[in-house]
Amino acid sequence: MSLLEKINNKRIPSHIAIIMDGNGRWAKERGLNRAHGHQEGVVAVRKIVEAAIQAHVKFLTIYAFSTENWNRPDDEVDALMELMVHAIVKETPDLIKQGVRLLTIGDYERLPNKTKTALNECITQTKEGSSITLILALSYSSKWEITQAVKKMMGDIHNNQLTSEDLNEELLSDYLSTKGIPDPDLLIRTGGEKRISNFLLWQLAYAELYFTDTYWPDFREEHLYKAICNFQCRERRFGKTSEQIEKEQRDKLNNL
Repeated sequence: MSLLEKINNKRIPSHIAIIMDGNGRWAKERGLNRAHGHQEGVVAVRKIVEAAIQAHVKFLTIYAFSTENWNRPDDEVDALMELMVHAIVKETPDLIKQGVRLLTIGDYERLPNKTKTALNECITQTKEGSSITLILALSYSSKWEITQAVKKMMGDIHNNQLTSEDLNEELLSDYLSTKGIPDPDLLIRTGGEKRISNFLLWQLAYAELYFTDTYWPDFREEHLYKAICNFQCRERRFGKTSEQIEKEQRDKLNNL
């Protein structure tokens, strides 16, 4: 039985978020430059999108470029942006065929015009996709996102569109760039590190975390399915006791 066949279709994580780590180390261990590692990383993205569709995952967010990544050497940043444009243009026809809807989150205005143009065209052309929503976190950091949300809320209070009494968790969520997207059920980080690196801090509050030593360029469908199977073996209590969860499950069965 394949790993895909072992997955319980009734407990599929609706939203998986991935921190793609290890491109540079993958290249270094093979005597290659970092750009080659990023190129192989694009191949991995393609494979994982296809695998996520096969597993009936509905939302997939990948941490493609953080705000901190702007501090990398200029030649590496330029190469990453060029690679992104090339990949988006090349992959758009296949994304349309596969029913992928592309969205982005992050400080969009910092991206080069060429990158924004390619993204905008792909977003427009894939807007009817219904198999999966692929969300690229670009020029993104969660601290930046939350700060922007608070600024917008304060502006609306100043303009008398809100009062301080209106403020609550649900309202803040509506001011985040992920509005309308369910919070991730599962976070996967490749490359061996065990941290979340300023990624979806608000949205990951109740997510299950899965870390693997596999570098991102080597990450394939079997690794994704293994992570999903691991997720399905966990008990998600959301602050409740195991006994409460078991009672809720029994009550649901009795009400069928």
